Amino acid sequence: MAKRKASVNTKQCVACGCCMKVCPRNAITIPNGICAGVNKELCVGCGLCAKECPASVITLEEVAE
Repeated sequence: MAKRKASVNTKQCVACGCCMKVCPRNAITIPNGICAGVNKELCVGCGLCAKECPASVITLEEVAE
């Protein structure tokens, strides 16, 4: 069975931080101040970050367990 995890298009992310604010697991950070990154171990695939992203650069991708 596959699970969903958030994935950020790092070439288009503007590091606004909207995704970080809504993530219930604190799985998203902006460590270099340039673009967001997702900690796949913390991400539960809820999709809140993708819905909140004003640039629409976060998607949910299927990952094998």
